[in-house]
Amino acid sequence: MVKYFIEGGGFMYPILIILLLGIAIIIAKFVSLTLASINTKKFMKQVTDSLHTGGVDAATEICASTKGPVASIIHAGLLRYNRGIENVEKAMMNAATIEMAFLERGLTWIGTATSLAPMFGFMGTVWGMISAFDEIAKANDISPAIVAGGIKVALLTTVFGLMAAVVTQFFHNYFQAKIDKLIIDMEEASVDMVDTLIEMENK
Repeated sequence: MVKYFIEGGGFMYPILIILLLGIAIIIAKFVSLTLASINTKKFMKQVTDSLHTGGVDAATEICASTKGPVASIIHAGLLRYNRGIENVEKAMMNAATIEMAFLERGLTWIGTATSLAPMFGFMGTVWGMISAFDEIAKANDISPAIVAGGIKVALLTTVFGLMAAVVTQFFHNYFQAKIDKLIIDMEEASVDMVDTLIEMENK
């Protein structure tokens, strides 16, 4: 692999840099999404039980001590409980918008890496083909050795560019699916919380 990398020429280095930066962002994103994920059903049961036994203050304490976007939006809603259900819904909607922005942070850069890596690969291929034709012109002969060597070097950048793109695209899709699940959890938790608070008021 190192041999092929060296043979690929100067365009291999931008591809390598893009891949390394992409991997760094991927690791950071993986950690943040792992910390953001909780057992939503278990959490909501704890909050609901606390509401019935200890009131809003007890439920608020549970939310404050729990990490993740679901806990954050429920916490924001409970803090506005004394202002009415309508304010609770607005507070949770605003908190959800902020949390979604945090969840999606970094995805753009991973997508950029996915686009740039193969572009640099194709640029390297075109440059390699130009170099190969220059060698053919200088030798005034289309020998298999000259053509094969030039084409090999040209195609190596495409291969490495596509490999880098495959890695970043896979994790981009994986993170997007994980974020979509968290958004659904936030929406369901918000609806459950509003329903629970309405039931409490009607008792």
